[in-house]
Amino acid sequence: MKKHILALLSMSVLLAGCKKEEEKFSGLNMNMGNLYRMSDAKTRSISGENPTGEKGKGGMATLKDGTARVAAREYGQGWKVNPCAYLEPGEKITAADIQGEGAIQHIWITVDNVDPRLCILRIYWDDETEPSVEVPVGDFFAAGWGKGADCWPSIQSLAVCTNPKNGFNCYWQMPFRKRCRITMENMNDTTMVFFYQVDYALTDVPDDAAYFHAQFNRVHPLPHMENYTIVDNIKGKGQYVGTYLARGTYDYGWWGEGEIKFFMDGDTKFPTICGTGEEDYFCGSYAYTFNWQRQDNGGVPAYDIFDSPYSGFHYFLDDAAKSYVIKIGQYRWHIVDPIRFESDLKVTIQSLGWQYPEGEDQKYKHLPDDLASVAFWYQQEPHNPFSKLPSKEELVVKKEKTSRL
Repeated sequence: MKKHILALLSMSVLLAGCKKEEEKFSGLNMNMGNLYRMSDAKTRSISGENPTGEKGKGGMATLKDGTARVAAREYGQGWKVNPCAYLEPGEKITAADIQGEGAIQHIWITVDNVDPRLCILRIYWDDETEPSVEVPVGDFFAAGWGKGADCWPSIQSLAVCTNPKNGFNCYWQMPFRKRCRITMENMNDTTMVFFYQVDYALTDVPDDAAYFHAQFNRVHPLPHMENYTIVDNIKGKGQYVGTYLARGTYDYGWWGEGEIKFFMDGDTKFPTICGTGEEDYFCGSYAYTFNWQRQDNGGVPAYDIFDSPYSGFHYFLDDAAKSYVIKIGQYRWHIVDPIRFESDLKVTIQSLGWQYPEGEDQKYKHLPDDLASVAFWYQQEPHNPFSKLPSKEELVVKKEKTSRL
């Protein structure tokens, strides 16, 4: 009997030890509920002042090599000698090249003197030769209308924060198993001033961790009676986690009647998920306080903007250029409601407004607007190569006048 009791006690101790080993915290998936937990994860950070992220290697630039050598000339090494990079027109640099296993936990970027639609962020996982992220900087941070202080929205969401004046912050968790490489390309005709910081943890990554992806698209103008494709040709298993949509509309009336549709796992003509309207998908309703009684810009209706942890809406008037009536930015993060797919995914949205005047016989009106988007998702690798990024001429927001009003 004593032998049995000792055996049971020994087994209990062994199981308790195994449980403690299983509960070893990786330092990932951080939140207020686990900040107290200890971990063996190693915190590292890459910036202009520590381009490799190595331990004890920050602030080592000399006046000879530093981009701020003139400002720091009376102070020397260790005194903000190399805080940023200057990218000449057409230049591409590797901002970060991380070896090992871990996860990106935060990215901060700011750019100056350039159009952010022509600054291209790319991220490659492990041994990839094709990027898993390829997006203009402004659109990646839900601020696609770029240049000018009047076009920088203030966004305080869980995934992205855009702070004054153009402080772009990303909190998407991005695990990798062998390597992470981040590049920046300047497609502008002027020199780009590029500040950045990539904060990451080197630690064990769970076996079921998928890889982060983000893809950009733009169509201008949208052909008559066509749906806009947010993303297509996703192959593999994963979950769709977010949408950013920038719309430039030429119509004075309401523009957001179109339905978003998710075609997944073999869907053809009809989708599995079908929304009821553009503002509905972005978690608003009834035309976002579409208020003809409170008008801006000589007759353009005013809207109430909002940003929240999971969704937001912003708009900007463009009276000087007269190229659009309004520029609209909307984001929707599927953080607590990811859209899971087994084999494939395609996401589209209709571009619909109304034919006026209002009444019982009122009809929908297809809108040939300027539509640009970013799709965010996680999936198992390998992923299908992205379609070719639009050319420089197709990316830029032109200031041409329009006859569509």
